[in-house]
Amino acid sequence: MFRRLAYILLSTVVLFSCATAKKTAGGSKQMPLTNPTEIALSEQRARQVMDSIDRARSGASRVQADAPVEKAETQSDAAASAGNPQVNSDQLIAYARTFLGTPYKLGASGPSRFDCSGFTRYVYKHFGYELTQYSGAQYKEGRPVASYSDLQKGDLVFFGKRGSVRNIGHVGIVVSIDHYRGCFRFIHASTSGGVVESESTHPYYMMRYIGARRFLPDE
Repeated sequence: MFRRLAYILLSTVVLFSCATAKKTAGGSKQMPLTNPTEIALSEQRARQVMDSIDRARSGASRVQADAPVEKAETQSDAAASAGNPQVNSDQLIAYARTFLGTPYKLGASGPSRFDCSGFTRYVYKHFGYELTQYSGAQYKEGRPVASYSDLQKGDLVFFGKRGSVRNIGHVGIVVSIDHYRGCFRFIHASTSGGVVESESTHPYYMMRYIGARRFLPDE
């Protein structure tokens, strides 16, 4: 494209260099340039045209060179939002436990106050996982866990509301599993005690357990 543009512009300059619009009394016959000043001005125009073309080509080259870098940055951001695949459940649980005793506050997302989904979101975000701050939405994210026997540490476990056990109302993070007894222990932000660890065998949670979701790699 630049070569075609250069050809057109230079052709125009050459035409102006070879002829000028000097009119004679009998008509509009064009006469060749003979004035040294006019010739010098024509040559100056030609240099300006070439300089403009060089600048345009240089700018296009910079845009093409920058494009792969921008694409690489976008891919890097996408990878970060998917979480760090090198993180294991023990690291996640250890970080979650640093918040034991943190007070509960509805709608709080930390680090000085948490509600249940704000806590799980904050912990996972530390490791590059972006969760929605709402337990019902978190239950639709990640990968489904079929049953108790399939649970692993780091999974999110969900429980029903007080008035409706079928609707998601609470969420926590599994910290240990007792396959022999068929139960688990989880850390969560409770309304009564803030960030605590509880057993799934507690009648309140046993009656309201709905399911689990997984974000970390399978172990």
